[in-house]
Amino acid sequence: MTVIPSIEEVPETRRWWARAAYVAVLLAVAVPLVAAGLAGTIALVMIDAGAVLVTVAAIYWFLISRGFLRWCALALAVLAPLVLVVLHIRAGLLWEMVLSVGLAAVAVVCARAALRERGEGKAMAEYPAPTWRHAFLVMNPRSGGGKVVKFDLQRKAEELGAEVALLEGPGQVDVDALARQAVERGADLLGVAGGDGTQALVAGIAAEHNLPFLVISAGTRNHFALDLGLDREDPTGCLDALRDGVELHVDLGKINGRTFVNNSSFGVYAEVVQSPEYRDDKAGTVLEMLPDLIRGAKGARLRAQMDGSTVDGPQAVLVSNGPYGSNDLAGLGRRTRLDRGVLGAVALSAASTREAVGLLRRATKRGLIQVAAAEVVVDADVPEIPVGVDGEALLMSTPVRCSIEPRALRVLVPRNRPGVPPAQPSLDLVRLRELAWGRHPTAPSAPSAPASAGE
Repeated sequence: MTVIPSIEEVPETRRWWARAAYVAVLLAVAVPLVAAGLAGTIALVMIDAGAVLVTVAAIYWFLISRGFLRWCALALAVLAPLVLVVLHIRAGLLWEMVLSVGLAAVAVVCARAALRERGEGKAMAEYPAPTWRHAFLVMNPRSGGGKVVKFDLQRKAEELGAEVALLEGPGQVDVDALARQAVERGADLLGVAGGDGTQALVAGIAAEHNLPFLVISAGTRNHFALDLGLDREDPTGCLDALRDGVELHVDLGKINGRTFVNNSSFGVYAEVVQSPEYRDDKAGTVLEMLPDLIRGAKGARLRAQMDGSTVDGPQAVLVSNGPYGSNDLAGLGRRTRLDRGVLGAVALSAASTREAVGLLRRATKRGLIQVAAAEVVVDADVPEIPVGVDGEALLMSTPVRCSIEPRALRVLVPRNRPGVPPAQPSLDLVRLRELAWGRHPTAPSAPSAPASAGE
């Protein structure tokens, strides 16, 4: 099931946008059919439908196959649309096809307007920045391809009065111990220039001691920094928070007592991240492992409990610190807010090729559970399972319990920053149909974030 608003909560304008999308789609289909005439309509319908089915099925077979069969599937996925274009041109329907493509683009615009949830662009509340005396920053010179050195972050931070500890030299540096020792020495502000995994470790200590936390976007992906509205390409700008900053109070995820700022993943993605080859060849490792993982031939059998919903045997489970925007199923998108007070939870199951194709097209709910939850418990038929926690590969004892700590972290950000753009909703055909015709059941709204003291 997918948690959606009740019928009464859907504004009428969104219904009309959804209906307009369907009208544009019908016109896009009707234009070439009318131009083809009665004789050619049946053949054209069969050709178009066949091309779509072949393309989607070929993509799926590309994911679950290896070797020669995989590359044949990829070639088929590319050739099917090209053959469709050639056949339309030979039938003298070039301009009709161009008009259909234009109408399809209109349908996409209308669909996105209908699917955009209310309040998606509303910014998080800002609070006055504290006066700090002893800022302690952990910097990883190897993270993000050497951004700490490239942007001279150590020198610039020290000029602003911060103490900087570099994670360099032989051996594994205990970041947790570094941060705790700094607190014992009187640090009243903690920060990290590095990846999301290191950010999460130190953020947990900052929250534990109710200290402000500074995020410096010096990692490779820095999804946490992006969702705070920071500039991933210019980590120097993050240091402006030490001079002219404001506070954001954001949620923290917990997984078996460990903090995460983005997400924790189980099943397919976690198995891939756990592979020793993953860091050196991410794309190759994913393609090599996906066939067995999608078929369920590798990995433990999972069972997920999400606030009353139980899923037995999903291939993938993603638990995020706040729901991702755009009905994102992979956690690769954006979160417009980090203070909702709930976890985002997605479980994917595809027992057959047909179900997998339906999920790829977002045309069916079968095999998909997407909810907002206060707690998610993932169990398995083995004592330990691989888990990807903010991109870090870990082994955790089962059952693995994920929870949320609402507004537990005080994040210091620059007053002037790019901000978080409104999320672009995905083209969820099931949700669009429900919006257009009102054929969806009343569902409970996601739990609201509890108010902070003094609000």
